[in-house]
Amino acid sequence: MIRTATAADVPVIHTMIQELAEYEKASEEARATEAQLHEALFGPHPAAYAHLAETDEGEPVGFALWFLNFSTWRGVHGIYLEDLYVRPDRRGGGHGKALLAELARICGERGYGRLEWSVLNWNEPSIAFYRALGALPQDEWTVFRLTDEALAALGGGGR
Repeated sequence: MIRTATAADVPVIHTMIQELAEYEKASEEARATEAQLHEALFGPHPAAYAHLAETDEGEPVGFALWFLNFSTWRGVHGIYLEDLYVRPDRRGGGHGKALLAELARICGERGYGRLEWSVLNWNEPSIAFYRALGALPQDEWTVFRLTDEALAALGGGGR
């Protein structure tokens, strides 16, 4: 079962984000707090959205956290999937596919032109899963990122 997350789900989403960071060998980089997640998902101006995958008994086993992007070429919004995670003991049960199918459904319903995400190059099981769904890698693009000191330096040291 896939459902839209509620404010009461923030603790379990936070826990699964920590699990995902551990899986991706980047635990030290996952610094978001429950309060920050609550504000981003359910504050007065939500910047992100989340869906949960649950068992028939209502046990949360995975989540998708996403936000809107915009294609200047297509002239419409799309969804950028920031995180897709299914707990290891629940993988292979269709939860990840169901989460992606829900986001694809939202794209179709709202007229969004793309559903995009990034995957680590070493994560072969996920790459195979995405390819099996018909997703194509964008090999001609390289992701760039500014964080911490470099971001502050370019922005004039604010905050």
